[in-house]
Amino acid sequence: MSELHVIFGTGPVGRAISYELLGRGETVSRPGSITVRMVNRSGKLDEAPAGVELVAADLYDSVQVRDVSQGAAVVYQSSQPAYNQWPEKFPALQDAIIVGLTGSGAKLVLVENLYMYGEANGVPMSEAMPYTAQTRKGRTRGEMSLAAFAAHTAGKVRVTAGRGSDFFGPWVVSSSMGERAIVPLLQGKPASLIGNIDLPHTFTYIRDFARALVLLGERDEADGQAWHVPNDRPRVTQRQMVEILAEAAGVAPKMSAMGKWMMALGGLFIPEAKESVEMMYEFEQPFIVDSSRFEQMFGMQATPLKDAIRETVDWYKSQPQKR
Repeated sequence: MSELHVIFGTGPVGRAISYELLGRGETVSRPGSITVRMVNRSGKLDEAPAGVELVAADLYDSVQVRDVSQGAAVVYQSSQPAYNQWPEKFPALQDAIIVGLTGSGAKLVLVENLYMYGEANGVPMSEAMPYTAQTRKGRTRGEMSLAAFAAHTAGKVRVTAGRGSDFFGPWVVSSSMGERAIVPLLQGKPASLIGNIDLPHTFTYIRDFARALVLLGERDEADGQAWHVPNDRPRVTQRQMVEILAEAAGVAPKMSAMGKWMMALGGLFIPEAKESVEMMYEFEQPFIVDSSRFEQMFGMQATPLKDAIRETVDWYKSQPQKR
């Protein structure tokens, strides 16, 4: 019998998860092939992966959540509201998903980031760190994670979570190493960076993120816990990232940097830029992730950074509309 895996959200992480699942086929721990269903509001997706079922649903409605995940073995939650609406809408989205999955037998794999820890002041972030975020989005993330694991403890739904840093790779456009960095480089222009570009900063390759999330969905020992997904060279700087990007693209490593004041100015006109200002601490002090716990437990290593960047540049080159 086919094992159903349902992905909520069709953004970069959702797409990467779908390709990881399709590539695994019979190799997952349970017998039988995998059926992959992706869910978004429209039920449509440009260049959808072949073999994926696309379904429309309002994930703020727990009844629709239940209906589209009927019979699922694993549900991956990568859906999110607009960046400038997180505090108002994100908790309600997750609550509806948990209610809709309660009693279903499906395992819920949450896609999380590192906002809940707040300013780590250069200390490598581990899963044991307290949630001390003072930002709006950081507090939201912390409260959501605590609520999800409370539901797990209460026996409502099996929950695990994978936490990634700023990610890059195929399908990743809106990120610090997305179109504002790569597209200008391919055009012979400076990559547009933010903050202090010579500080160590951990970046997560999107395909590694997906591979780690699927592993968490397979492994029972992951349940009830959050895990930092593997990252290669977690102390790389933005400058070094651009140098590797430029080498892969065969262009000069040009770059410029935008500080907090310029981000705030941009926020007067762009809501997403305004929301990014409170997170600028990530680029004004070392931002380093410790993923050793995941690596030791599950035996997974991240893709070598140069290989990941080469694959990323190749994807952008294959997307003429992005250039």
